[in-house]
Amino acid sequence: MGSLLLIYLYRYHKIRIAPRHICRGVGYHFQNDFDTEPVARQGIRQTYDGQLALAQDYMVFNVTKDDIKIRMSAIDEDIFPPAPPKEKNAPDVSKAIPMSKFISSGKLDFPEVVQPIYDEINEIYGTDYQPPFQE
Repeated sequence: MGSLLLIYLYRYHKIRIAPRHICRGVGYHFQNDFDTEPVARQGIRQTYDGQLALAQDYMVFNVTKDDIKIRMSAIDEDIFPPAPPKEKNAPDVSKAIPMSKFISSGKLDFPEVVQPIYDEINEIYGTDYQPPFQE
């Protein structure tokens, strides 16, 4: 893994890295999580014993000919998405495909669960709504 990073850095950025003392392997583009990281690290260690970084989202590698620094970038996680380029259209429900008889035959209404909820809400608000399965 480290040699791939070095080849990439030289080929595309013309950076010559000093020998092994600052080389670093980088594992990237995998699900780096608490339960996958140990397995990935163990697999890498079967063939690579040098310095290793298992990349995460927003991890930054500052590479010079003398050093490789790894840091996490500072980001604002509370951003709002941009406004949509055009107004959204409601779906045309007349084109909806109905459920098949096979799918509908498996429907379970659970009136013993749902009806008491409707009864309680109707009593609180003075309404007389009924569950859809009774209409």
